[in-house]
Amino acid sequence: MRTILCVVTALMLFPLSSQAQDKRDKYEAFEKKCYVSERGDTLRYRFLQPEKLERGEKYPLVLFLHGAGERGSDNEKQLVHGGQMWLNPVNRESYPCFVLAPQCPSDGYWAYLTRPESFDPMQMPSEPEMTPVFRSVKELLDIYLAKPEVDRDRIYIMGLSMGGMGTFDMVIRYPDLFAAAIPICGTVNASRLAAAKGVSFRIFHGDADDVVPVEGSREAYKALKEAGVDVEYIEFPSVNHGSWVPAFNYPDFMAWLFDQKR
Repeated sequence: MRTILCVVTALMLFPLSSQAQDKRDKYEAFEKKCYVSERGDTLRYRFLQPEKLERGEKYPLVLFLHGAGERGSDNEKQLVHGGQMWLNPVNRESYPCFVLAPQCPSDGYWAYLTRPESFDPMQMPSEPEMTPVFRSVKELLDIYLAKPEVDRDRIYIMGLSMGGMGTFDMVIRYPDLFAAAIPICGTVNASRLAAAKGVSFRIFHGDADDVVPVEGSREAYKALKEAGVDVEYIEFPSVNHGSWVPAFNYPDFMAWLFDQKR
C-alpha cells in the first residue's frame, strides 16, 4: 500500500475574476495540498512554512484545528478564523514556524464520529473511538514530523470550538508528542485528562457561550490542575462563542506558545 501526497494547484484554465483573485491572494502563502491515506481517505489541508529556512535550523510546528462552521472541501474556510494571525508579518518574523491547517469534511467531526448530543462535560464520551479523519490528521502530522527541519520538542496544537474538542482529544491520545495545547471554547469529558500529563495547556473560553457551555473548560482546568498538569485558564466576561477573537488577540498569545518546549 502506498501513501499519496498531492498538491492542489491554484491555477485554472480560465482567467480569475478580480474578486476571485483577491480571495486567492488572501492566504496564498499557505500552500494548498491534500493527503490521501492508504484507506483512500482524502484530507485537504493548507501548509505554511517559515519565510526563510536557515540551513541546519529546526522550527516549531503548529497543528491548527478549525471549528464546525469551517468544514467542507474548498480548502479555504479553515483559515477564516486565525489564518491572518499566522500571516501577520511581525508574527512571521518573530515566530517562524510550520503550520498545518487541515480541513474536516462537511460530514465529519474531528474528535467524535458524530456530533455529541450534549456538550455538557459530564455527558461527553469517556472512551471515544478515533475518527477516520483524525487518523488521517495524525498520519499527515507524522509525515511532517519526520522532516529534519521540524523541532520535535516544539510541536503545538490549538483549535477552536469543534477544534478545541479535537485539541483535547489529540493530546489525550498522544501526550508525548505535544509541548503545548491551546483549546479555545472546547469541551471534553474531564475524566480523560489525566492522560495529558507533560503537556502545557492554555485554555480560553467566554463565560456567556451559548453554544459550548463554559463549564467544559472550567472542568477541564480543574481536572488538569488536579493531575499536576501545567495549565492556565483564561475566561472572557460577557463573551459568547466567538472567544477565539479575544484569545488570538491576547497580549502574549504567541509569546507563551512559542516559549513552550518538551
